Amino acid sequence: MREEIKMPYLTEEYDVVVVGAGHAGCEASLACARLGLETIVFTVSVESIALMPCNPNVGGTSKGHLVREVDALGGQMGINIDRTFIQSKMLNASKGPAVHSLRAQADKAEYSRQMRRTLENTEHLTIRQAEVAELIVEDGIVKGVRTFSGASYYSKAVVLCTGTYLKSRCLYGDVVNETGPNGLQPANHLSDSLRANGVKLFRFKTGTPARIDKRSIDFTKMEEQKGDERIIPFSFTTDPDSVQIDQVSCWLTYTNEKTHEVIRENLDRSPLYSGMIEGTGPRYCPSIEDKVVKFADKDRHQVFIEPEGLFTNEMYVGGMSSSLPEDVQHKMYRTVPGLEHAKIVRNAYAIEYDCIDPRQLSPSLEFKKIKGLFSGGQFNGSSGYEEAAAQGLVAGINAAMSVLGKEPLILDRSEAYIGVLIDDLVTKENSEPYRMMTSRAEYRLLLRQDNADLRLSKKGYEIGLVSKERYDHVVEKERLIEEEIERVQKVRIGASERVQKLLEAHGSVPLRSGTTLVELIRRPELTYDLLEEIDEGRPSLPFDVREQVNIHIKYEGYIKRQLKQVKEFKKLENKKLPEHFDYDQVKSLRIEAKQKLNLYQPINVGQASRISGVSPADISVLLVYLEQMSRNRQRPLD
Repeated sequence: MREEIKMPYLTEEYDVVVVGAGHAGCEASLACARLGLETIVFTVSVESIALMPCNPNVGGTSKGHLVREVDALGGQMGINIDRTFIQSKMLNASKGPAVHSLRAQADKAEYSRQMRRTLENTEHLTIRQAEVAELIVEDGIVKGVRTFSGASYYSKAVVLCTGTYLKSRCLYGDVVNETGPNGLQPANHLSDSLRANGVKLFRFKTGTPARIDKRSIDFTKMEEQKGDERIIPFSFTTDPDSVQIDQVSCWLTYTNEKTHEVIRENLDRSPLYSGMIEGTGPRYCPSIEDKVVKFADKDRHQVFIEPEGLFTNEMYVGGMSSSLPEDVQHKMYRTVPGLEHAKIVRNAYAIEYDCIDPRQLSPSLEFKKIKGLFSGGQFNGSSGYEEAAAQGLVAGINAAMSVLGKEPLILDRSEAYIGVLIDDLVTKENSEPYRMMTSRAEYRLLLRQDNADLRLSKKGYEIGLVSKERYDHVVEKERLIEEEIERVQKVRIGASERVQKLLEAHGSVPLRSGTTLVELIRRPELTYDLLEEIDEGRPSLPFDVREQVNIHIKYEGYIKRQLKQVKEFKKLENKKLPEHFDYDQVKSLRIEAKQKLNLYQPINVGQASRISGVSPADISVLLVYLEQMSRNRQRPLD
């Protein structure tokens, strides 16, 4: 009998393995490698590194905050979009600074190329095209991964950033393709390994609109949307003068009753309504079918026509994602003004994929039941490039901290939008892809996009991702802001003719007597910059310092109020709870609260208070219990 020949398989060792090279995987792998750890990042295709399979932009309402926070912590997304944008705009500029958000159109192909170039030229980072099929887990500790080819890659930590690729399938009408986004290879094997290791998976879906040939569009029937005259970069490291470029235009048009009629007549052919799609889609980014059904009272919906890049004629049809059949799409798009002769380059489609219930994660984005296994991005049940990058950076940092034996980075809700994002994911039940919004942040006046560097650069420096030179620049910026606010508070302004003319020019009430410069700045129609000519002795300061001075003076009362609220919030956040505690011991807790607390194992009382099913009365019981234990000179909840 012939002896069976065992085939040899490749075996390699790394400090960290990152699975996926989308926006989350890029940030995770760069963070680990930049901290000196030997890192390997796997992708189903090197052509899909930092791919933008849907909208061709970065930022937007609340999402712009995330990008700037990623940048302040030492991430790459802001730097990359500054290098590759083709139009930039500050959204909500007419409103208060809390909701100002940067948004930039990207050259999609160039964005991907630049990010790939960054990864390829980062020390300690290896890129490998292969499908990861299996986790190697021993006694509840991750030891590495195994690819579909059988090769084993052992590591001290693993970060999962699989995006929308796990058992993905794309659908429109009755056409079903077992592919990832843009027809790329799906990852069909890792889901089974995750389930075998006790990981709970969801089935979510998202979608994308058609791409239309620019030459077939009549732009004379649309409203031109131009970028800002003065461009503000995303990255605090980017020289503002370097991004003042000629920008391309976007265009606005609208659906109409003909569009809606075509959709209503063919709803039975949509996978969304025929039952063919199993996954739950994002409520805040609905398909055009959903809009027509759920907002039946609206006679039109906005449609944004956006260029996909400088060297392509493909135009993205924002606001009209769909999974309707090909023939219906053809008819539907041609009802829109300006698209009457539109030629579709790529059909719209919906995509379904496996993702996790993020409540299985701790706030460090490490799996509670599998030590050393971290997770970031759309795989965590979120949506959006920006949410993905933010989670990927935190997951990568904490994987590195785990390997280095250091404390994890955990941002709370008062420190960053990233803290709000992660806290919502790990404590709240999300039945649909999570999307960041300014309304989710209780302390949004403090968490503005303009001060992300002041809030987070110190943490980035302490971690090791922000250089001393860059951090010193932030410290100097803080000093200049404080000194200028102190100076301005002492400046007196008389009711001179020169002053009255300036006030009149800006529609401001004339002075009856002298006042302070601070009081003038607080007037809604005036700003720190507008008052320069009557402010003798004003030092020459950069724009970002002047901006902070203006905001601090104008919103001083509101800022102080939120700081007071944060102080109260911190009291609960600082009351730590131990790991693996049996809450059945706390007799006065309601049954539902005991069940939820045992399931989530919150790290502090603040986090416990945000768990659905845990009431304020339950929190009061917990606080009393902690106080009793303290009086008995025992460790809380021991």
